[in-house]
Amino acid sequence: QYMEPQKRRYAIGLFFWRGQRLICVIVIMRTARQGEISPQQTKLLQQLYPQFQTALQRLGSLEREHSTRIALGEFLRRLPLPTILLRWNLSLIYQNRAAREFCALWEKGPKMARVLKSDDRVPLEILEGCRTLKNRWQEFPWNAFATAGPGGEMVHHPNQPHLRATISLQQIRSAGIARPHFLVEFEDLHSARTREQLPHMARLTRREQDITRMVCDGRSNQEVADEGGLSLSMVKKHLHSVFRKLEITSRSQLMALMR
Repeated sequence: QYMEPQKRRYAIGLFFWRGQRLICVIVIMRTARQGEISPQQTKLLQQLYPQFQTALQRLGSLEREHSTRIALGEFLRRLPLPTILLRWNLSLIYQNRAAREFCALWEKGPKMARVLKSDDRVPLEILEGCRTLKNRWQEFPWNAFATAGPGGEMVHHPNQPHLRATISLQQIRSAGIARPHFLVEFEDLHSARTREQLPHMARLTRREQDITRMVCDGRSNQEVADEGGLSLSMVKKHLHSVFRKLEITSRSQLMALMR
């Protein structure tokens, strides 16, 4: 029923399975003029079958890696904790918006960071901390990395010690001998936002997080609107969304939750 409208008379199929599940079918069809598929061609397809199978497995692996990367990126973007991931050669893999803003704060100070546009540049002190950790890793027995590891590295801003970066090594690939990546997590020790607050803050949008911080600092709705460049009604709308997501009903409950 399918071949006749296509004016095809002969066909051969390659079926690919994963356990009991059929994952792919490759069908080669020929017209009457092209003739039947010869035994030599059938033998060639049999020889090529393992290569097709390997290619399909690789495609499946790439698709899973891509899906995992997207899911990880979406999760990290929602985290209020500034996070950076660097390759072994210190090139940037991932940097969320909070990390870009923190790097601007680290390099330019609070006043200039509010005015100038943040970029993807990683502060030199952080890169130097990564190099220090890299040297420790190279001296550490690689086969013991998975269980013990060479520890982490903590870097404080030279002039503002409340700005802190914690650098750790993450073995991204499954192979034990693969060189690890650097995970950098920033913290402002003067900020009301702490690691204990992350499960709550991760539910909120970036704008809702900013409004939550200002409310917890004791600002009124009008002060929040003035500082955030929003209308008073928009501030109330965002606060209503915050209360709903965190399942609270008042500003006092919000401040207690974020302590």
